[in-house]
Parts: sequence; structure tokens; C-alpha cells
Amino acid sequence: MCGRYASTRSAADLAELFGALDETDGALVPDYNVAPTDPAPIVRCSARVTTPVLSVARWGLVPPWARDPSGAARMINARAETVARTSAYAKSFRERRCLVPVDGWYEWRREPGSRRQPYFMTRPGGFALGGIWSVWSGGGATRMTFSIITVAADGDLAAIHDRMPLVLPPSMWLEWLSSGDPEALLTSSTSAGRGDIEIRPVSDAVGDVRNDGAELVQRVNVPTLRSSTMDNEPTLF
Repeated sequence: MCGRYASTRSAADLAELFGALDETDGALVPDYNVAPTDPAPIVRCSARVTTPVLSVARWGLVPPWARDPSGAARMINARAETVARTSAYAKSFRERRCLVPVDGWYEWRREPGSRRQPYFMTRPGGFALGGIWSVWSGGGATRMTFSIITVAADGDLAAIHDRMPLVLPPSMWLEWLSSGDPEALLTSSTSAGRGDIEIRPVSDAVGDVRNDGAELVQRVNVPTLRSSTMDNEPTLF
């Protein structure tokens, strides 16, 4: 499984964008190649304050009842169709939803032959993705973790992969964080926020988690997309 996205905005920018209290304590750094278990920003509600808070959490949700966090890399995504019923995700979906700020996400598509071409799905201003979060404690350590909710891809995005993250428009941000009926939000938002998405072919360098930098999101030249060569292997979303 491949899993990558970019999140490069500063804590100050994100706090202003979401009207959030910055609790990152300087721990947030730009990352053009966020991979499973990496730290990344989320916006969530907190019982201590009335406004949303900006936090740093690890990508890959670890349920509070897990013996250890070793399974986090397998928990980066939660399917919209089952998130309300899956034991690892259901409580977080009811009570601890979050927004995941990203510049865009990467996906890999099988090209003729054996080559897999990475693409970067982006738009000016980036995206707020729907997510869920949790806190795990063990061995004297406490870890905040999150997963990104995914939905069926449609339109041109389906030529890259059959899944995509849940993109939430600004009009739904506060409701996503606080609504008592999250399943209704899933139903109403699955087709929202998908317009104006650029599908940008990028360098194979993003496949190496050690690589980071703005060059990873720069366009490269590839043949025109053909849906008949869509990569159906399980990947990021």
C-alpha cells in the first residue's frame, strides 16, 4: 500500500484559516511527503476551549484499547461506508472528528507495462479532508493519532484510483467537527468539494519516503490519461 500527501502551510496560516487555537508548540514543519505514522496537523474540538484547536497528530489511528501502536500504518484510512460500524473507528466517528489540512494528495496509477505513475491531486488553497482522531496511552507515552475518511472517486479522479479522501468545503467545516449526526454529513458531503481539482503527474521521487521538498509536487510530462489503464491495486485511498 502506498500512502502520501503534502501539508506545507505554517501553523500561523492554518490557525487563521480555521479560526483555531494553535497548540502545535512549534512542532509543525512543512512536509511535501507525509507518510503513514508521520506527524501532521489536524483541526479538532477540545473540551478545554470553545474554539477549534490546531494540533499535531500521527497519521494512522490507534484505538485507545490497542495493546500497542504497531498497527498504526494499516489504519491511515477509514471507509465512509463502514466507519460508523467498524470497532476501531466508530467511537471516534461519533465523538472525535477532525479536519486534515492538505495541499493535495498523491496516488499511483498503473501505466502500460509495469510502470506506476504518481499523480498529485491539488487545487489553489488546498483541501480540508474529513478525518477522525483518538488518543492512545501506553508504556508511559501518550499519542494522538488520526485517520482520513475515504469515499468512492468519480469523474476524472476515478481514472487514477477508485477511492479518494472526503473533501469538505468550508461551509461544512464547523458542522463536521460538532454535528451530532455525522452519518448525515457523510451522505451530504460525498459529492461536495470535488470541482476544480488538478490531476498533476509528478516525479517518481515521491515514492521514497526519505525525499521531501517542493520539487515533489512539480508537474512532469506523461501521456494523456486513459481509464483503461487505471490502477486497481489498493493504495493510499
